[in-house]
Amino acid sequence: MQYLLMIYSNEAEYAKLDPAASKKMSDEFEAFTKDIIQSGNFKAGDRLRPASTATTVRVKDGKVMTTDGPFAETREQLGGYYLIEAKDLDAALGIAARIPSARHGYGSIEVRPIWVYN
Repeated sequence: MQYLLMIYSNEAEYAKLDPAASKKMSDEFEAFTKDIIQSGNFKAGDRLRPASTATTVRVKDGKVMTTDGPFAETREQLGGYYLIEAKDLDAALGIAARIPSARHGYGSIEVRPIWVYN
């Protein structure tokens, strides 16, 4: 079964990391990604640009409206994701718990099963 692991963190707090800590976190993400590729769990994944670069699209009465930024102001922003293959939710949760930013207390990981269309 496929799961989307959405990585949330506070961008302002994350930006305060000193360069050494930031490099260490980056290296850990690289190692984690290589590990889930080798294990066969990895399907896709990327880091996202800051929430300030987002554009939200709405359609109302046939008119497309766009606004700068994310849909809602929150303490944590979606910063990246992994699309994985796991045998069940417990396996997906175990993989999510290994994501470096979650392990170091810099945010949370939302795990959601993918609804595959046939």
